[in-house]
Amino acid sequence: MALRIEREAAAGVALVTLDRPARLNAIDLETAAELAALWQELRYDENVRAAVLTGAGTRAFCTGIDRAATVPQPPSPYAVDDPLLRIGPKANDLWKPVIAAVEGMACGGAFYLLGEAEFVVASREATFFDPHTTYGMVSAYEAIAMAQRMPYGEVARMSLMGTAERVSAERAYAVGLVSEVTEPGGAVAAALRSAAVIAGHPTDAVQGTVRAVWSAKEAARTQAMAHAPALIALGNLPPDRQAELFGARGASGEPRVR
Repeated sequence: MALRIEREAAAGVALVTLDRPARLNAIDLETAAELAALWQELRYDENVRAAVLTGAGTRAFCTGIDRAATVPQPPSPYAVDDPLLRIGPKANDLWKPVIAAVEGMACGGAFYLLGEAEFVVASREATFFDPHTTYGMVSAYEAIAMAQRMPYGEVARMSLMGTAERVSAERAYAVGLVSEVTEPGGAVAAALRSAAVIAGHPTDAVQGTVRAVWSAKEAARTQAMAHAPALIALGNLPPDRQAELFGARGASGEPRVR
């Protein structure tokens, strides 16, 4: 199992932990399936009224798709299979609030999860970045997810700069990606406190509010995501060239943190 789930029945809160610290909590196909199944399970668990999502260890919240994962693709240039499209709570029709607690790096495919959380709590040492362009890939779904949370210029800069620049927790707070910054090691505790408050409210009102807030951005997001497969198919380098660029990572020096 790549997930660890702790349910606090008295508080009505579930703590969900991506438990692959040796792989920086990267998501392989098994983890993607486990996440989808968990969100669907929580729809029916009346004892869980809110959830906190985090990553094991202090190095990373999540670093997106596991580079070792093999993802079969259809032969058509008009179709791209992306296993991360089903890993978020909203993609699985879960309307109980989910709070993300970030320690360390959150990058690439991590934005599929952050984009479907109600809000994000981050340690002061957390950093956010999008490596796609550096490795010859289109940032489509990730950039779309962040465009719902950050100003256009901030999303464009993070997506286009690739690994050359990382957004600090303080900067993420300033532009609205993060709602609370904690001391190192404190993100989960802070997120659990907020989740317990929310779980103490009447659940129908809470879930209705989640739906209302989500609906405010859902139409634009859905329309943008419809264009993503074609943009990825047209703009991505072949996998072997991507692997070559990934293997040469670090050659350009330390990334700038702002």
